[in-house]
Amino acid sequence: MNVKVTPHPLSGTIPAIPSKSDVHRLLICAALSDRGTEISCPAVSEDINATARALSALGAGIEYKGGSFFVEPVSAPPRSASIECSESGSTLRFMLPVVTALCERAEFSGRGRLPERPIKELISALESGGVSFSSDRLPFNTEGMFQGGLVSIPGNVSSQYITGLLLALPLTRLGGEVRLTTSLESASYVDITLRAMSLFGVTPLAEGNRWTVDAEARYVSPLKAEADGDWSNAAFFLAAGVEVTGLDPKSPQGDRVILNQLRDIRRGGATVSLADTPDSLPALAAAAAYSCGKTVFTDASRLRLKESDRIKSVREMLEALGGRAEETADGLTVCGTGLRGGTVSSSGDHRIAMAAAVAAAYASGETVICGAEAVNKSYPGFWDDFRKLGGIANVV
Repeated sequence: MNVKVTPHPLSGTIPAIPSKSDVHRLLICAALSDRGTEISCPAVSEDINATARALSALGAGIEYKGGSFFVEPVSAPPRSASIECSESGSTLRFMLPVVTALCERAEFSGRGRLPERPIKELISALESGGVSFSSDRLPFNTEGMFQGGLVSIPGNVSSQYITGLLLALPLTRLGGEVRLTTSLESASYVDITLRAMSLFGVTPLAEGNRWTVDAEARYVSPLKAEADGDWSNAAFFLAAGVEVTGLDPKSPQGDRVILNQLRDIRRGGATVSLADTPDSLPALAAAAAYSCGKTVFTDASRLRLKESDRIKSVREMLEALGGRAEETADGLTVCGTGLRGGTVSSSGDHRIAMAAAVAAAYASGETVICGAEAVNKSYPGFWDDFRKLGGIANVV
């Protein structure tokens, strides 16, 4: 789907959608709990549905109605399971430890760029815990069950590895410890995990770069839970100066710092570290294109391993719209030259499509965004909300 955006400023107020990061974790904890849970979640996305399907394949009962998920937990896990992760990195990395802790055999598959995204370090950690793999990239089969115990893993590749292992440890006979071999990046995502687990009665003991889960720990449903508002997807409208309601300033989500990052960018000449907030680059880069001077984004090398190489695809987006940007090894430098519009590819990446839309709203000419349906991965209602805020966007 291609969408033509005619320049028109965005204004007004929009409610935040539920945090995809939070909903993944709440669904998994609920499916592994002792009784049913209602999770308030007013909107869903392709990634969230991928996790719901994976949990259903384990025997969980999951129904979505009236803006809530109703989850009945897994009572008798199958000996063998088939897990299709679609394009969701969270689903793959969270469910891989969980499934191997419950099932003797499993088959994992995925689509899009997911088979290319990092997984080797997580596979190595699970192999040390008793699981064997037919391949080190999707699709693959697993044999053996994850036993828990001490698991060592780097913290600078993907925080999702740590989340998946922590979610699985209460399912193992031994419980165990996740110990990092490097410093942790995107630490806030682990904080989201710890909060979700604590809500369901499991509180890992955190000591420096290690977390311990007691062998007796078990998930206990709170009966009702509510998903946090999503700072990462709100970032696009916040970058356009729109008010987004339903965002908790005390949320564990690292992307809550975007208001401070935007303030610095608008003052001009900012250097912005993305070590804990890599997903904010596309939105911040769109804002930086209209700022004074240069904005330097650093500590973002992991973005080259997302749905697209986001450092490259953000640069290409800005250049296609008439802007100036230069890649570095771990980031991007954006010149505040303004944008004239043009034709831009989403690169099959939801965040590139949304960033292009916000950037196009303030360009001097029209923009055509190719592959605009990519927003469905995390924010299916994006184009409707864009129009509600005064944006002019038509399918062409």
